[in-house]
Amino acid sequence: MSEAKTSTTATRRPDGAALVIALVLAALAALIFWDVDRLGDVVGYSPVGPATVPKWIAFGLLGLAVWTAVAAFRRDFPEREHQEIGPVAWIIGGLAAQMLLLPTLGFSIATGVLFAATARAFGKRQLWISLPVGIAICLAVWLVFALLLQLSLPAGPLERLFL
Repeated sequence: MSEAKTSTTATRRPDGAALVIALVLAALAALIFWDVDRLGDVVGYSPVGPATVPKWIAFGLLGLAVWTAVAAFRRDFPEREHQEIGPVAWIIGGLAAQMLLLPTLGFSIATGVLFAATARAFGKRQLWISLPVGIAICLAVWLVFALLLQLSLPAGPLERLFL
């Protein structure tokens, strides 16, 4: 009898992750409302000013927060599968490495490291293959952006060979 009581209370408990998402959405809406309030109402010939669109976005986020909270209390969300931490850590580590390496080693090498870390996260275990392939693809992207489109991306020692 005590097992039935604990299983009933467990099914009535709201979805914690969904409640956290609802709180984050509500906090983001509050931040936008606060920022819009700082803008003030600039009324000229049109009732639409610089605060109009952010205000509607904040109302939309607040509506999504309420909707998410109601769904959390109803337990409308499907069961989530187990999250693997390893692949997420590889991708986050690759992003961190890219941000750290970008100023010194340039776009191609830094983004090639991100490519290899992401490939590792998706199951490609041979970093000795994916790292040079990633650097080559990123060098091709850099060449298109820098030489053909005349856009500025961070250049490192590899990119300086082509300048």
